[in-house]
Amino acid sequence: MSPKRGDRVTVPPPDGERDLRFGTGEAVKGWEELCRHALANTRRCFETLRADPRCRADHGRRHRLRGDLATHRHNGHDLEQWGFEVISGGRVRYAIDDDTRTVWIIYASPRHPKDTDA
Repeated sequence: MSPKRGDRVTVPPPDGERDLRFGTGEAVKGWEELCRHALANTRRCFETLRADPRCRADHGRRHRLRGDLATHRHNGHDLEQWGFEVISGGRVRYAIDDDTRTVWIIYASPRHPKDTDA
């Protein structure tokens, strides 16, 4: 059975790590496509988001989004929204819910979001 909105990206997290879940149905499809294009980089993204979604060690690839994209309303809560450059052009946008220790994957694609806005 294919994952859907609200489902875990993979198995439950070990103690101390974040739960990764799909925030949209489009993110499910995009994540799978991103895995087909760049599995190792997508895995690195997954591991980083689970361990420390606000990590700034590689600020060129991970950053808090600004302006209208700085927050994402999810399940009635305004959450910080961040971006992760997985490959050139390929992005993951995610929202961090500290109360539930969940990272919601809002957008994932081997294409930049600007390239899909038409």
